[in-house]
Amino acid sequence: METSSHQNIFSENEALKREIARLREDVAYLEELVKLFKHQKFGSKSEANRHPGEQLLFNEAEADADSVPIEDTGDGNKPKDSKPRGKPSRKALPERLPRVERIIDLPEDEKFCPVSGRRLHRIGEEVTEQLDIVPATVQVIRTIRLKYACSCGECTPKAMPLPPQPIPKSMASPGLLAFIATSKYADGMPLYRQEAILQRIGCDIPRATLASWIIRCGDLVTPLINLLREKMLEGPLVQCDESPIQVLKVPGKKPTSKSFMWITARWDKDGKKIVLYEFSPTRSSEVPLRIFKGYKGYVQTDGYEGYSRLGLVPGIVHVGDWVHVRRKFKDAIKGQKAGTKATFADHALGAIKELYRIENECVDDSTRLLIRQTQSRNVISDLRGWLDTALHKVPPKSLTGQALAYLNGQWPKLIRFLDDPVIGLDTNFVENSIRPFALGRGAWLFSDTVKGANASAALYSLVITARANSVEPYYYLSHIFSELPRATSVDDFEALLPWNFLVKH
Repeated sequence: METSSHQNIFSENEALKREIARLREDVAYLEELVKLFKHQKFGSKSEANRHPGEQLLFNEAEADADSVPIEDTGDGNKPKDSKPRGKPSRKALPERLPRVERIIDLPEDEKFCPVSGRRLHRIGEEVTEQLDIVPATVQVIRTIRLKYACSCGECTPKAMPLPPQPIPKSMASPGLLAFIATSKYADGMPLYRQEAILQRIGCDIPRATLASWIIRCGDLVTPLINLLREKMLEGPLVQCDESPIQVLKVPGKKPTSKSFMWITARWDKDGKKIVLYEFSPTRSSEVPLRIFKGYKGYVQTDGYEGYSRLGLVPGIVHVGDWVHVRRKFKDAIKGQKAGTKATFADHALGAIKELYRIENECVDDSTRLLIRQTQSRNVISDLRGWLDTALHKVPPKSLTGQALAYLNGQWPKLIRFLDDPVIGLDTNFVENSIRPFALGRGAWLFSDTVKGANASAALYSLVITARANSVEPYYYLSHIFSELPRATSVDDFEALLPWNFLVKH
C-alpha cells in the first residue's frame, strides 16, 4: 500500500510539473504577444522604409523641406553666405503643359546707352519658368449636328449620328468620368467628397449618379480586363495576394462580414506590368483555383493555407515568399524582453539578409542562376541544418517557435528560387500593388453592392496597371473612355492597353 501511495504522489507531482511548465510557457507566450502588440501600436516606425504613398501628416511639409536644397529660380539672387554647391537636380517642367508668356521689358527711356547715347539693341532674353495651377475649370461641351433636307418635302432630313459615348444618353463626358474614377481609385477620394467638390463649383450631381457612372464604366472596360487577364496567364510567374473589403449587400452575408479583393500581378522582361483586382465574397481556396484555371507556370504567394491546393494542380508550381518568413522572425524579436541576447530569430534574420545581399549582386538571369547555385545554395544548406536543430530547442507556442514552424512548413516552396532565375525571393510587387487599394479603403471604408465592388476591381486594375507602366491614370482613362465605345476588334482593344498608350503618347 505504501509503495502504491508513493507512486501516486510521484505521478501527481510529475503531472503538476508538466502543468506548471505548460502554464509558464503560456505566460511567456502571452508576454511576447503583449510586447509585440505594444510595439505595433506605439513603437517607432522607420521612415526610411516608408512607401511614397504614405504621408507624414502634420510634419510632412517640414520633413520634406529639410531634404530639399535652396531652389535656384534663375534670377541670380542667392544668399551671400551660402556655400558653393552643385546645381539642384530640379526636373524640367513637362513640355505638354501650355505656356503663358509674360514679357518684362525695359522702359523706353532706359533703352539708350548712358555713355554713347545710342539706342540699345536687343541681344537675347532670359527665361524663367514657374509652375502655376488654375482651380478645376468646368465646361459644357455642346455637340451641334447640322441637319439637312430637300425642299421637295418628301425626303427624310439628314444629320451625322452622335459619336459613340462611354455612357449613352448621359451628360458625363469621357474627361469627367476619368476625373471621377481617378479621384477615387488613384487619389482615394470617396464619392461623397467628390459630390461636395462638384457642388462648390456649381454642379449638383448626386452621389447616386456618380456611383451609377462608376458601375457603367466598370462594365465598359470589361473587354480590356479580359484581355489583360489572358495576358496575365501567359507569363511564366504570377504573384497573388488578397486583402479584405467590406461589401454591405452580399447575398447570404451580413453587412459587417468580410469579403476579399484578390490581386494578381506579373511583369515581362520587356518591362510590361499587369496588376488585376478581382472581387470575391470569400477567402476560400476555390478562388485561386478559379483564377489560375488553365494556367501553367509558377504562382508565388505567402503562406496562407488557401493557396495550398494550387501546388496539386498539374502544370502549376507553387512558390513561397521569404518576406513573410522574415516578418515572422521580426515579430518574434519585437516580442522579446528588453536586454535579450542574440536569439534564434536573430540567426534566421541574418541568413535571410545574406540571401538578399547575394541576390543584389546578380546582374542578369544567367549570372543570377550561377550565383544562386553556388552562394545562395550554401546559405540555404546551412539554414536547413540550423533549422532542424532549432525546432527542438524552442517552445512551439512562442513567437520564435511559430516562426520556425512557418519556415519549416514553407521550406519546399521557399527553396524553389534556387533552380530558376525567373523566381524572385518575395511577393513585394503584388504587395505594393495592394497598398493603394488599402489606402483608398481607409477613406471610402466599404462598397455598397457586389456590382460596385466588381466595378471598383476593374477600375483599380486599370489605374494601378497604368501607374505600374509609368502612365498617368487620368489621361489613360480619358483616352480609353473615348475610344472603347468605338472599338470592335481584338486589335482595337490591344491598342488601348497601357503600354501601347505609353508608346503612342
